[in-house]
Amino acid sequence: MASRKQKFKHSGPTHITSTNWNYTQHRRSIAASLVQGVYVLEEDSQYNRKGQSALAPPWWSSFDFQLHPQLLIDDSDSSIFGAIYKFESPAPNTSCKYVVAFRGTVIKWRTIKQDIKLDLHHVFSQHKLQNSSRVVKALKAVKTLVDDAGAANVWLAGHSLGSLVALLVGRNMVKMGFLVETYLFNPPFSSLSIPMELLLVENMILKLGARIIGDVFRAGLSVLGHQVSQADNPFIKLSGWTPYLFVNPKDPICSQYVPYFEQRKTMVSIGASTIGRMGTQVSVMSIVSSRARATEPHHLLPTAYLVTNLVKTKTKKSHKLAQWWSESFTGEIELQNF
Repeated sequence: MASRKQKFKHSGPTHITSTNWNYTQHRRSIAASLVQGVYVLEEDSQYNRKGQSALAPPWWSSFDFQLHPQLLIDDSDSSIFGAIYKFESPAPNTSCKYVVAFRGTVIKWRTIKQDIKLDLHHVFSQHKLQNSSRVVKALKAVKTLVDDAGAANVWLAGHSLGSLVALLVGRNMVKMGFLVETYLFNPPFSSLSIPMELLLVENMILKLGARIIGDVFRAGLSVLGHQVSQADNPFIKLSGWTPYLFVNPKDPICSQYVPYFEQRKTMVSIGASTIGRMGTQVSVMSIVSSRARATEPHHLLPTAYLVTNLVKTKTKKSHKLAQWWSESFTGEIELQNF
């Protein structure tokens, strides 16, 4: 029996009856719906739902997208981890022709082992995630679309683990000279530090002190690790790319993006911009792990649109994709520049 959350008519953004691509809330809701379409595609496959019984199609057809026949399949578990959507009738006020979307972790018999393995790679072995079949296949598919339609006509979208795949693809496209519009829902923030925002610590001075110490520590390790020149710095080279990060402060998976960007401003305001700039570019794991040095910390970004959900949410629901297409969504968006 399929759950209500898989059925578009029960759980989807049915309030959007006419799409206006100038509205950020419409673009956000549609991008999230296309990601949900990948989740439901995989569950349709697992439960052999085909034809009229398939639940996935309304998640894209409701917004005039069609599913590309080439599905993105993981080599390890043969699961569907991504999909390519083509906009059937692009509106004059949007450049979007293709959206490549990636699902997150699915706790089901076919997917749980590989999904959890990749989740752990993000924290402890980022180079393995970078070289996984999902990222390699996704990058190849996106590069083909960009070569055919142009980078301005291709969007990326992902949720949770899927946002990591989208993030890695987006970063690699920047290295090739292409800037692809990207929507990252609840993107995991990899950090060995204790998420201070989730502790019952009301003293703001203690929080600020802990973050400053963290920046100083990372900056010191960076110097010891022979930081590369600014011209060769991959972090600096990403500055022209501005993905959208959709973050819920109650979600322990992604909440650290909020203090990460706040801290950069704080270090400038207290006259410690040099330390702040160095500390914000590196992670402890990428410095102290000899195997991780070949891969820069992919969760750290110089520039982004940070979209924060301001709706009071219970922690157990703070990581749900559905919050981003909810009609009652209230949030704020802020451009974060390095």
